[in-house]
Amino acid sequence: MDERPTTSNRLGLTTSQAAQHLGISLSTVRRWSDQGFLVGYRTPGGQRRFSIEQLDTFMRSLDQAPRVI
Repeated sequence: MDERPTTSNRLGLTTSQAAQHLGISLSTVRRWSDQGFLVGYRTPGGQRRFSIEQLDTFMRSLDQAPRVI
């Protein structure tokens, strides 16, 4: 199987790809990023990028957060 790195693998996922990976809306990814919940980086052109590992870690942290009733 060919395991050549793709552009998205090397640069991280775009906001659209991150939203699709997490099963949430694009605006939620942007809002969580602006609030500091999702920590990615910006390309020199200003586009946001997120690693799959960081996204998965964040989602696991939500599952472990105490629920307020």
